[in-house]
Amino acid sequence: MELKYGKGSVRLPLEGKNVIRILHSKEKEVLSNPEHKLKRLLKNPVDSLSLRELILQKKAQNILVIVNDVTRPTPYKIILPPLLDELREAGVKIENIKFIIATGIHRANSEEEMRSIFGEDIISTYKFINHNADAPNLCYLDKLKSGNELWVNPIIHEVDFIVTTGVIVPHYFAGFSGGRKSIFPGICGRKTIETNHAKMVHPNARSGNLKGNPVHEEMQEGAEKVGVDFNISVVTNENHKIIEIVAGSLLASWSKGVELCRKTYICEIEQKAEIVIASAGGYPRDINVYQAQKALDNAYQAVKPGGTIILLAECLEGYGEATFKEWIKEAKTPEDIIQRLGKRFVLGGHKAYVIAKVAKEVEVLLISSLANEEVYKLFFTPMDNLAQAIDYAKGKYGEDFQAYILPSGNTVLPQLV
Repeated sequence: MELKYGKGSVRLPLEGKNVIRILHSKEKEVLSNPEHKLKRLLKNPVDSLSLRELILQKKAQNILVIVNDVTRPTPYKIILPPLLDELREAGVKIENIKFIIATGIHRANSEEEMRSIFGEDIISTYKFINHNADAPNLCYLDKLKSGNELWVNPIIHEVDFIVTTGVIVPHYFAGFSGGRKSIFPGICGRKTIETNHAKMVHPNARSGNLKGNPVHEEMQEGAEKVGVDFNISVVTNENHKIIEIVAGSLLASWSKGVELCRKTYICEIEQKAEIVIASAGGYPRDINVYQAQKALDNAYQAVKPGGTIILLAECLEGYGEATFKEWIKEAKTPEDIIQRLGKRFVLGGHKAYVIAKVAKEVEVLLISSLANEEVYKLFFTPMDNLAQAIDYAKGKYGEDFQAYILPSGNTVLPQLV
């Protein structure tokens, strides 16, 4: 079989006798005409008036559409045209529709990336802004129940109608992506995000779980404070094809999408394996270590204590975030990072923390474009290719070693039953 690596794929040289199971998402039929379904949903949404009725009721003239960045593959060339048609038919002028890319603390998207994601026509017609979590002009909105201060992009005060858009997949501490995450962390300030993400150490802050999850609950509260008028979420398969679209009020529509995502992407297993071979899922999910970490976290759910994870992630952009890189470079052991975060939570450092927790418990072999010394600093062992990693596994566990294969490690969540 082929495993995704960067913008291509590599062959997995493994015999069937070594494979316990290939951990895929559950097969769901791809929507044959997603544009048509979205057009219908804009007129008959979940728990909401139609988009046009909402705009007319609010007498809205200035619309903000919040979109994902390059690290979250979302089929915008399918989603946006029906939305923009409906906005224009509701009387909204083209020049009064703005887009903000919900980067959170990620880097800004390049012009080339935006053209690839949204298409030349949309990029050349509408105004796009990259959010900057460190901008000096962020505005204070309110204090949340936890005491966290909600600082957001000031663009929300320039508009009178907000539409969130995104893709729903399991998220390693927020439970699921999408919905409220367009706002929080999407367009929030660094300190607000940092205070929220510090709650990731809570036992309920884990992939696939929303119940009692303090990270999710605060994100939802923050999004409600900002005030989202309409939401569009998609669930895609492992090849980024749409299997479901939901639209309507933020919480109701997103929650409906979450239930399908849960049924699709949570993969039940009856036992853990001594080896898990995982691909982060190719570009852009393996664009850097910062993003590929999600695959490591999911693979960890399926490997025995002391076992081995073979991770395939190109990481062309290296580590991917300055603070994360600094923490990795300065640590001598995984425990250094774990103790450092215990003393003070720092965004970027949190990624080093989750990697250190895994590296402390299991062996990680990494096939990537990173230099060997960069891989060793992650407390991983570099491998030139999958063949070398398989040979290593045979030497350690014997010719008949048993492994799970996780082709879409960033999105498929193994769950022990």
